[in-house]
Amino acid sequence: MLALGEGFCVGKAALLAACARAVGIPARIGLADVKNHLTTPRLREKMGTDLFVYHGYAELLLEGRWVKATPAFNLQLCERFGLLPLEWDGTADSIYHPYDRAGNRHMEYVHQRGTFDDLPLTQMLADFAALYPMWGPNAGGGALAQADFMADVAREVQR
Repeated sequence: MLALGEGFCVGKAALLAACARAVGIPARIGLADVKNHLTTPRLREKMGTDLFVYHGYAELLLEGRWVKATPAFNLQLCERFGLLPLEWDGTADSIYHPYDRAGNRHMEYVHQRGTFDDLPLTQMLADFAALYPMWGPNAGGGALAQADFMADVAREVQR
């Protein structure tokens, strides 16, 4: 993900946890299912839903307490899509805001899958195959490979 310069929430959460661990901060990966009320129509069509299973965030053990940090959306994306940027001070959880800047529903946490020392990749891939069959290897090239969220956001903002 570092070499590509991009990624999605799970990879970013895993990277944040790894970096924290590298400097001696205990860290783990948190996973939740979220409903993205502001997803683009094209992404909703590609996914077949606005439910994103296995949204990733990191939890760091700071001053004896596990604190959540969501390293998913960068400031540029927040500004272009009218989202409130996530701020994190290391003392309070930083998870998606339920509403955007205009007061529209944004992100809804619908199920907490828990925290993990290591990414449960086998289970994730099995669940992705069941829930998002259009992404799998038998999907004729895979809809996910053709998705470009930043381009979709740019198109939506221009409308």
